[in-house]
Amino acid sequence: MKKRSINIKDYFLKDINSVIRFLIISDMILVGATGLLSPIFAIFISDYIEGGNEAVAGMAAGIFLISKSVIQIPIAHFLDKIRGEKDDFWILFVFSIVMAFVPILYLVISKPWELYLVQFIYGMLVAFTFPAYMAIFTRHIDKDKEGTEWGIYYTMTDVASALLAMIGGYVAVSAGFSMLIVIVVIVSFIGALLLWPIKPYLKMKGN
Repeated sequence: MKKRSINIKDYFLKDINSVIRFLIISDMILVGATGLLSPIFAIFISDYIEGGNEAVAGMAAGIFLISKSVIQIPIAHFLDKIRGEKDDFWILFVFSIVMAFVPILYLVISKPWELYLVQFIYGMLVAFTFPAYMAIFTRHIDKDKEGTEWGIYYTMTDVASALLAMIGGYVAVSAGFSMLIVIVVIVSFIGALLLWPIKPYLKMKGN
């Protein structure tokens, strides 16, 4: 019988190496945690930030994307120059842990400039984690399954974001914004911790 082009086991991460499996699971949770907050972020700006409006929301989004975009290329270049994966792993792990606690800042800010600062910090942290994640994922992706495993990554993270976005809206209405932030932090922290199991599989020393 001719083999299917996509094995159903791939969708359950069974026929994937351990590094890719944990990277996908970790990002499903981390990206999904962001999805918890995304449906009500504009409402947060309107209700909790002085003078919060569409312009403030647009500026906040822009600052995050600009800080991420400008900083991540020098970081990626730095990581590429160092042999071994020790630098990639520790930057990814430590900055993911720090990033998990950034949403707590939303509970203590009230002015636009404070929001912009938080967004800049968040973008900077993503600028560190994104190149490190991509470098490890690219090195360990299974041969002849590159398209499949990238497809699985984006499918899983998108589905997790969609499901948790629906849950996030419900939690915000029923339990309040503060409780939602606590849940986002806890979920993000769990996602960051799930990066630890990939450490034994990495090349921690250069040649």
